[in-house]
Amino acid sequence: MAPTFLSTAQRVIRTEAAALSVLADGLGPEFDEAVSLILSATGRVIVSGMGKSGHIARKIAATLASTGTPAHFVHPAEASHGDLGMVARGDVALILSNSGETPELADLIAHTRRFQIPMIGIASVQNSNLMRQADVQLLLPKLEEACGTGVVPTTSTTITLALGDALAIALMEHRSFTKDHFRDFHPGGKLGARLSKVRDLMHGPQALPLVGVDQSMADTLLTMTEKGFGVAGVVGDETLVGIVTDGDIRRNLDGLLERKTRDVMTPNPLTISPDALAERAIAVMNDRKVTSLFVTNADRRALGLIHIHDCLRAGLG
Repeated sequence: MAPTFLSTAQRVIRTEAAALSVLADGLGPEFDEAVSLILSATGRVIVSGMGKSGHIARKIAATLASTGTPAHFVHPAEASHGDLGMVARGDVALILSNSGETPELADLIAHTRRFQIPMIGIASVQNSNLMRQADVQLLLPKLEEACGTGVVPTTSTTITLALGDALAIALMEHRSFTKDHFRDFHPGGKLGARLSKVRDLMHGPQALPLVGVDQSMADTLLTMTEKGFGVAGVVGDETLVGIVTDGDIRRNLDGLLERKTRDVMTPNPLTISPDALAERAIAVMNDRKVTSLFVTNADRRALGLIHIHDCLRAGLG
């Protein structure tokens, strides 16, 4: 009986998963040597490969660069036509080729040898040209490609990508690379939004709708209208002691304009730290069914205000 699409998918994934286990078990001291070589570089990691290895090399370069290791991809064919000038002393070359004999890599390999640029080779053939020339050899296990015919790079590209990820994460952990550092390299898109802090999205002191505890509600209403957040923070002794919301006003309509702020406010309002993740702010607002939070320091001094619309505009929610 012919295989189904599902059975083919399961076979491919299981083949590649098994290959990853073989790769992990086969790693040795040469991996530590590769990491140490990259850490000792004063320049960048130059990642290169041809064909499918080139696609994997681009991903590895991007992962390295986004996790604190300066890196860029150099196309080996373009390198032969002028881009060798992008590879200089102080750099480390990380060159990928499953066979280790890719002819387009010859000029790049020769350039690293001529200018004494350390080179890490990743290939599956120990005695290949790439591995003979490399200062550090990361040998890939020779395993069955998941295509079943042995000609489509599948298993080999998967384990190469995983090895690149392993290098990047080992370097990242050595450098104590944190979420804050990661966000610096990812300010845009959904990922950047998820790592945003409250201080990045909040409205600052000049925008705050703040009133005194003994201020008239007539003045408080004017402040709320002017600032446009639908709330007013109530300040006493320079600290946030209460909040006036639309709900507080509705509950105190009778004689409202003759009242003082302290008579209407909700005391001890919910606040958030400027260093909290913006995701935390939106979770609190959703849980408490409010649309904004005052941002305060440890002494409950008002520093800003974050509105749910700010989070939504940043791609959260």
